[in-house]
Amino acid sequence: MQPSKRTQRLVWGAVALLATIGVAVAIRRTVALVPVLLSGYAAPAAPANPVAAQFAALDDLFARYPALTLIHIVPGLLFMLLGPLQFSRTLRARHVSWHRWAGRVYLACALVVGVSALAMSLGMPAIGGAPQAVATTLFGLWFLYALGRAYRHILRREVGQHREWMLRAFAVGLAVATIRPIIGLFFATSRISGLTAAQFFGVAFWIGFVLHVVAAELWIRRTRPQRQTGAQGNRPARAA
Repeated sequence: MQPSKRTQRLVWGAVALLATIGVAVAIRRTVALVPVLLSGYAAPAAPANPVAAQFAALDDLFARYPALTLIHIVPGLLFMLLGPLQFSRTLRARHVSWHRWAGRVYLACALVVGVSALAMSLGMPAIGGAPQAVATTLFGLWFLYALGRAYRHILRREVGQHREWMLRAFAVGLAVATIRPIIGLFFATSRISGLTAAQFFGVAFWIGFVLHVVAAELWIRRTRPQRQTGAQGNRPARAA
């Protein structure tokens, strides 16, 4: 059964909200790191408030690796902007050429985001320690694998399978925006829970990534044309 119009609107609203969060985070981080890249790193003064000090430590971590972080977040900004547009059925139908060219830009940005995410996972300290590093590495590899499968399918003109693998990749990339509010909730309740950033960052990353992987699979199953199921599951689909 295909999702109702109301469900589709809710999903699109959630995607738009998360993409907006992702864009805002990328812009904020870019504005903060460009001066560091140009002028060099300077250690900031530690705030007296313990919660503010944890936020400052997060900003300071990225400030120590400005080039790598910018390589990751600038293409990530385009990823967040172009992603929802690529899945707009109306836009695809009316502007096929634009969809194809934007798709190439989107794929290139996604590849840079995925590779740089792995580099950050392996080359930068993780605030959440091993749990966070394992999550970003595992889902970063899944993200790149999904992109590779999506590219392979579109070369073979298997549009239905291409759409599904692009949805899987986009869901993982969009999870970064969901992780922010989850981390914010942990920060807001830290005085009650007693948890520090080092303790809850890894948990927040796992929650965000797993939620998005599950949501993507559920959406794919709900929106998959019937002729792609059963014995015809491996045949090319005509519609996205």
